Amino acid sequence: MSLMVDTQPRDFLSIADLSPAVLVDLVDRAAELKAGRTRPAAPLAGMSVALIFQKPSLRTRVSFELGITQLGGTPIVLQGSEVGLGSREAARDAARTLERYVDVIVARVFDHDVLEEMAAAVAIPVVNALSDREHPCQALADMLTIHEHLGGFAGRRLVYVGDGNNVAASLLLAGASLGLDVRTVTPRDHAPDGQVVALARSLAVRTGALIEVEHDPAGALVGADAVYTDVWASMGQEKEAVARRDVFRAYALTPHLLAQAPDAMVMHCLPAHRGEEIEGEVLDGPQSVVFDQAENRLWTQQALLAHLAGRTWQPAFGQEPLRLPLAAASVAAPLRSAH
Repeated sequence: MSLMVDTQPRDFLSIADLSPAVLVDLVDRAAELKAGRTRPAAPLAGMSVALIFQKPSLRTRVSFELGITQLGGTPIVLQGSEVGLGSREAARDAARTLERYVDVIVARVFDHDVLEEMAAAVAIPVVNALSDREHPCQALADMLTIHEHLGGFAGRRLVYVGDGNNVAASLLLAGASLGLDVRTVTPRDHAPDGQVVALARSLAVRTGALIEVEHDPAGALVGADAVYTDVWASMGQEKEAVARRDVFRAYALTPHLLAQAPDAMVMHCLPAHRGEEIEGEVLDGPQSVVFDQAENRLWTQQALLAHLAGRTWQPAFGQEPLRLPLAAASVAAPLRSAH
């Protein structure tokens, strides 16, 4: 059984690089992996994946390194200081060198232009493991998490509160592609990039998703099925942290703010700054699914890598493939209890 509708290798720099059909199938496959209903049969056997980290990493490194190993591949971890992308060596030259050794490049970088330079220089897939523009691998895990707990996307609403950063951008695009309503609530000077919003709205025309950009947190969470937040100062913005605390104070995910959506699940991509963008009692509370999100990085990235490699899957012995109704509203029970 083929893993994807389109199995041709290509880059994954933005969540919008995946067609809605492929995005649906990726989440579907990740769910099969997690439920133990699919046996990968080492789809990355004989393949090597370079993992480049300009930024510190816990979830990204462990989930990619472990995921590649579990699929039969060989991960090669390179710290940013070892490679010196754009300083010691031009990003395109580093990529062309790696192309002679490995089958996929996964890079966690400060500047998205570095990813684009690498992708333009090589024929092997380049994967965005985080950049200043997007965090598409996180969005994949978030979509699996939402499906697990809500049973589908259509008719559901995700409200993102805080900084309109790379995570917000990928959530807007993923939600638009899957028919999930997404509302961002940010200070006016920290709203999501206008081009991202325009692209999300164009994608939403086909799926019927509602894409909203708001700035007043008062009442903005009402009707939310999921409430999402992220740090106020991302890596590379540490010098702005103090000033940003004053700007974002009203957007902190506190019990008081969450009371607007008493049944919504709480999401955060981690790491979290307790007492800043989210209160500890919210992060640790019964509505929180943040560690499901973290776990789901493993499953969705495995599905992604096998897709980029053009490999196939086999159902586990004696089991039929699990097919999830991702593209339509569903009343089916979640795969896993929220609490």
